[in-house]
Amino acid sequence: MSTLVIALRATAARLASGSRYQWGHLGMCNCGHLVETVCRVPPQRIHVMALEREGDWEQLANAYCPTSGFAIDDMIAQLLALGLTTDDIGHLEKLDDPMVLAALPGGHRWLRRNERDDVVAYLETWATLLEARAPARAACAA
Repeated sequence: MSTLVIALRATAARLASGSRYQWGHLGMCNCGHLVETVCRVPPQRIHVMALEREGDWEQLANAYCPTSGFAIDDMIAQLLALGLTTDDIGHLEKLDDPMVLAALPGGHRWLRRNERDDVVAYLETWATLLEARAPARAACAA
């Protein structure tokens, strides 16, 4: 199982178990929770670092520069090192990746980006998709 899949599932489990969630807080929102899992940085610190720049997580990801000196870019770099793209970060914040939505249990539906249960469903579905792709990639490499 990949490190990214483990991180997605751990984040989903933490959210499902009642961890503080607040979509308008950069450390307790969809991406903030994943960053907390991956970077092991508390939500308040994530929020402070994210405020060094303007914007939500999608805007922060689009402005990513590995040599900027901003702490938020160091955290984004850790997400990218797991295999995420800046587009993935934007999709996670809005819960709108078409492939994830199409694979949701029960079929495609629009999710609410500020609803804990929808975030958990998105993270779990995304992890399942990545797991399903892993054997196919391994077979191609052989």
